[in-house]
Amino acid sequence: MQILEAKKPFEIQEIELTDWKQRPVKNNFFELVLIRDGEGTQCINYNHHSYSKGSIFLLPPLRCHSFTIEKPTKFVFLKFTDSFFKSGKRNSEERNEWFKEASYILSNYNQLPGDIIKSEMDRQHLSILTTMILQESMTYRNESIALVKSLMVCIMEILVRNIKEGNFYEIPKNNTDDRINKMLTYINEHIDQPELLKVGNLAEVFMMSPTYVSEFFKKQVNMSLREYIIKGKLKLVEIRLLNSDYTLTQIADDLGFTDVSHLSKTFKRYSGTSLRQFKNNGEYMLLKRTDCSATAVV
Repeated sequence: MQILEAKKPFEIQEIELTDWKQRPVKNNFFELVLIRDGEGTQCINYNHHSYSKGSIFLLPPLRCHSFTIEKPTKFVFLKFTDSFFKSGKRNSEERNEWFKEASYILSNYNQLPGDIIKSEMDRQHLSILTTMILQESMTYRNESIALVKSLMVCIMEILVRNIKEGNFYEIPKNNTDDRINKMLTYINEHIDQPELLKVGNLAEVFMMSPTYVSEFFKKQVNMSLREYIIKGKLKLVEIRLLNSDYTLTQIADDLGFTDVSHLSKTFKRYSGTSLRQFKNNGEYMLLKRTDCSATAVV
């Protein structure tokens, strides 16, 4: 078993199991899981999905996931940690872009069960990239961190691409209008650009009348457009508070809140707790799906 855990933006482990064992749960973004061999069932939020050799999953940083192992399974766990975002200069363009990509994955993946990869080519890419990271961890040198960071950027780009192409949103199961998935992808991709999320721009992008956009959205998602956008921003607030060194002023400015007071009042209205209480508790709230229990088996 090879484990690499240090002050780096990742932890990696390859291990073969016959029984699923409880593992520490942290808020460090998410964990990519590759199945090298074996068979069984993945459980997230009490939903089950079969796995086999080649399956690729994302595990949420919440106590609501497990694996039922039917045949001895070799797992590779690649955890994206927050250390990279809490060190160095905050204004680093590279670091900010890394954080944005990781935040997009965590806030839009939504802890849904099942294989996240839709493209077999991307599946092969991820297997190769992960193998390279494992090999670097076994012969770790000072020069390794730059290479591993580049490999992980590639992994995040692949994950983002598959999330955008997949259906990972919480919408009614009887929904048949493909336009809503495209609209949700657009909104989440531009959640920090208020001008692009105005009804007039959405109407132009999706070729609807301005008077129909809000009606269409609420009918498809069972939530108003305004509420969806606010909750999308607040999920990013949670991620930044727990996984970065951004100040409240910087968060409010970046996400289009009037000031810290506006951000604080909005957060408490939707989460039921203050920003200070949330940060002290150190656990996601709005980012959880409604059926994700903090007491579920890990």
